[in-house]
Amino acid sequence: MKKFKKFYIEITNVCNLRCNFCPETKRTAEFMKIETFSKILEQIKPYTDYIYFHVKGEPLLHPEIDKFLDLSYEKGFMVNITTNGTLIKEVTDKILMKPALRQVNFSLHSFDGNELEEGKDEYINNILFFVNQAVNKTKVITAFRLWNLDKDKITTSQRKRNLEILNKIEDEFKLSYKIEGEINPIKGIKIAERVFLNQDYEFEWPALEKEEDFNKGFCYGLRSQIAILVDGTVVPCCLDGEGILNLGNIHKTQFSEIIEGERAVKIYQGFSKKEVSEELCRKCGYRKRFNK
Repeated sequence: MKKFKKFYIEITNVCNLRCNFCPETKRTAEFMKIETFSKILEQIKPYTDYIYFHVKGEPLLHPEIDKFLDLSYEKGFMVNITTNGTLIKEVTDKILMKPALRQVNFSLHSFDGNELEEGKDEYINNILFFVNQAVNKTKVITAFRLWNLDKDKITTSQRKRNLEILNKIEDEFKLSYKIEGEINPIKGIKIAERVFLNQDYEFEWPALEKEEDFNKGFCYGLRSQIAILVDGTVVPCCLDGEGILNLGNIHKTQFSEIIEGERAVKIYQGFSKKEVSEELCRKCGYRKRFNK
């Protein structure tokens, strides 16, 4: 059995937006080389079948994303992409028909996260065009994400900015119901065949300067998910956007050895006992989802 259901590979940490909910990385700006990507795929093949172009950065910015998809297919991987969607029109011809492409997630909250005032209609229309092409020409799954709800209350302004997008989706897919009434903040809904929508609370990246909560709990990091940053650094999950929980680097050590290293084993065994060994993990709100 493959170990990881979600294997995140950050093909670039460069982004074309500056979203207010996503702190800009302090790491050196970088685009992964195809040679590095190939090395990663060779090392992780025994551990997963699904890779995700995601941690920090905008994957559609990578000039060789089509080659990355081709190599993924050649090596036997299926690829999931998470994008802010602003570049989808420019790259549709490069990615849509690639046999490795399994799913594309559109973070629609990115537009308002930059307080952009112009181009929203074009932004949404370009994404909807891609989704329709995916439905009609491929078996690719697409998902709309609106992760901008307030944890304490859903305000009128939140509803207004989301309704503009939701109304467009309703019209595009000729829905017989209003999406807002169907939304579950945790579980998404099916819009059409292989098209989904998920609305959730605004995401907060964990950081060392945040307040620590408690040292008990469980997480799927190193169990069902793991990540490799653009420079080859291996971290337990996709939420370690600064590589704080550095488990090793694939340019120096084989991946198989890294996940059996002292730090990785301590994190894994700690969560097995519902003990949180790392400071960053104790400052991660996402962990609370698994401890209800």
